[in-house]
Amino acid sequence: MYVNYNDLCPTPMCDFLEYMLSIRGRSEKTVSEYFLDLRTFYRFIVIKFKLSLEIEVFEDIDINLVTLDVLKKINIMDLHAFIGFIDRERDNSNRTKARKIACLRSFFKYLYSIVKLIPVNPAADLETPKKNSRLPVALTLDESKSLLSSIDGNNEKRDYAIITLFLNCGLRLSELISINIDKIKGDTLTVVGKGNKERTIYLNDMCVKAIEEYLEVRQDAKPGHEKALFLSNRRTRISAKGVQHMVNKYLKESGLSGKNYSPHKLRHTAATLMYQYGHVDIRALQELLGHESVSTTQIYTHIDKEQLREAVKQNPLNELELE
Repeated sequence: MYVNYNDLCPTPMCDFLEYMLSIRGRSEKTVSEYFLDLRTFYRFIVIKFKLSLEIEVFEDIDINLVTLDVLKKINIMDLHAFIGFIDRERDNSNRTKARKIACLRSFFKYLYSIVKLIPVNPAADLETPKKNSRLPVALTLDESKSLLSSIDGNNEKRDYAIITLFLNCGLRLSELISINIDKIKGDTLTVVGKGNKERTIYLNDMCVKAIEEYLEVRQDAKPGHEKALFLSNRRTRISAKGVQHMVNKYLKESGLSGKNYSPHKLRHTAATLMYQYGHVDIRALQELLGHESVSTTQIYTHIDKEQLREAVKQNPLNELELE
């Protein structure tokens, strides 16, 4: 569930969030995260500028104390102080700090360039900390087969189709739950990804069969949910939480729980399998996954390199002592 920020934030923060949602086409999830990041920043500014003398609990700080006049006074040193604060006091990782910095850049660019409410942009030269490189967690081919084999119960056909699409197509969770029946045309599926961008997903025979078998037993949807492909037991469009709970259930039943797997890791699994076994070009994989930048997709080439390194280590000659 996304944060309803409309009654919680002051202007011009609310105006910025509406701009990102309506004009820039950011998703509700992204805008909700912007609000949470800006709320943390505003609370820090209340402390930094001593706007309140009665501060005991950080989460109780009134962000309405940060007015436009206060925003006009903020400089890059204040932003550096904020980054130091979330690093030391909030224990934010470099990845989280980078997200907050991106949010501040967008916010102050909006105030300076778009609505021209501040005289200078303090975030213009704000640097982003280097992200800690980490390889995506993905199931192996055998683990993927084990997960599919564990599916049973009253919703077997639905659950099998969901996990099949995750493992074969690399869908995001938000994309999967938003699939409409009328967007399936033969072996193609149109989904709306990040930034409300449409892209075409190509379905292999396994996916087509799984969807067809599910549609044969799919219940009639409640009014307003007729287009939804995947329905909950209440006959409404299945929710993200519903899918997460279902995936976790089968991960446990297949002995794969406790390995940090999740619906998003199933997306990583699809990408990894396509790259390792399908010999997919990195640019093609970028388009399949809906990545804006190819640098995001290149993490899957690192996985392959790690496997090559491990293969060399497993050479039995590696155990011979050097003379």
